[in-house]
Amino acid sequence: MLDYLIPAQLKTAEIEIKRSRFLAFAKHTKGSLEAKAFIQHMKDKYPDARHHCHAFIAGSPKDSNHYGFSDDGEPSGTAGMPIFTHLKYSDLGEITLVVVRYFGGTKLGTGGLAKAYGDAAREVLLDIKSIQHISTEEQILELSFAQEAQVRRQIEAVNGKIKKVEYGQTVKLTAQIPISQEFELPYSVQRLSKSTI
Repeated sequence: MLDYLIPAQLKTAEIEIKRSRFLAFAKHTKGSLEAKAFIQHMKDKYPDARHHCHAFIAGSPKDSNHYGFSDDGEPSGTAGMPIFTHLKYSDLGEITLVVVRYFGGTKLGTGGLAKAYGDAAREVLLDIKSIQHISTEEQILELSFAQEAQVRRQIEAVNGKIKKVEYGQTVKLTAQIPISQEFELPYSVQRLSKSTI
């Protein structure tokens, strides 16, 4: 799946179970580095919390190479996986979900923990505002001056964007084109390179 939904803004939620507070935060993070930076930001923001459990999908929701989760000291499988399960079924991409736990003095047991972390994740994902992420590729095109206006119109027609123009003996256009769009060029226009963004 090339196009998918991403969170439009930071969303927060809080639940309380047997005096333990679970603060949940869901945020758009583009790539695993941004995901890890957000997780660290939450640890820095809530340093007195006992656990900062998380899950993230750093790209497309269908690409398992972009998944990650952590129990952050909770018993294995009681936090990261329940958070991730709700994240996975949200069909959102480029998202990190952190659940910060303040211990309330009563142990919840492994089943109770898994339910609590899952409930916190479900709560923060409920009615989350999202926008469409459109996968694009960058193309560098070489063309004559006479073709520039026509090629610009074709790029605009597929909702593409021109990022850079270089004039020399020919015109070199660097354009960002949605992958899902058919993009035909005149035969004499050369594609110098193509890379997915």
